[in-house]
Amino acid sequence: MPAPLPPDPIRRFGLIALATDLTTERDAARLMPEGTALHVTRIAFENPTTPENLRATGPRLRDAAALLVPDVPLAGIGFACTSAGAVLGDDLPALIGDTRAPISTPAGGAVRAFRAMGIERIALMTPYLPETTVPVAGYFEAQGIAVVASRSLGHADDRDMARLGDEALIEAALATDHPEAEALFLSCTALAALDVIPRLEARLQKPVLSANLALYWSMLDQAGIAAAGAYRLMSVRTW
Repeated sequence: MPAPLPPDPIRRFGLIALATDLTTERDAARLMPEGTALHVTRIAFENPTTPENLRATGPRLRDAAALLVPDVPLAGIGFACTSAGAVLGDDLPALIGDTRAPISTPAGGAVRAFRAMGIERIALMTPYLPETTVPVAGYFEAQGIAVVASRSLGHADDRDMARLGDEALIEAALATDHPEAEALFLSCTALAALDVIPRLEARLQKPVLSANLALYWSMLDQAGIAAAGAYRLMSVRTW
């Protein structure tokens, strides 16, 4: 018989992404620290990004989670869709059905981060259609985070959202900010926003969270692991 293997030195995480996502895994490569590994599966998704199509992801989650390295311990599981996570809300853990590890979503991770930072009022920028922004704002409000300003860029296809450049994101973020907002949240895991966050934080003098930043921070923080990157959120710990 072969000798018993030593304990796995890698802290492993699972991620469920939309089939159309162009950004999440690339951001993970920048935010997940040494000694961790991210194992990704995808679910079918049909654009446009409307509440109805987002709700249709729910029945697909359980089978996707079952493909995340079966029988291997995980330190966390993420669902990489801000708007779908908001639409599905409290039903999400039951829909995923995987009890190996805590489940994180971008909006849920942002709420955890805002609470840890003592933030109660935010500005919300989304690339979505206005009707898709409504449930995201409603999710924050239901969690006790007031949305004092909101801006929708009007895109229907998440692949188009992923192609928004730095200057377009900065312009939209600055137009969204509000004097009463204590932080700014850039919704949608499709947004390639990591590079603009330090510039926005320096200009606005307040925390700026993107969907992917909040998602991976939450997954790592719940596992007691420090995330990587020069962002204000990376200094926040709940452990």
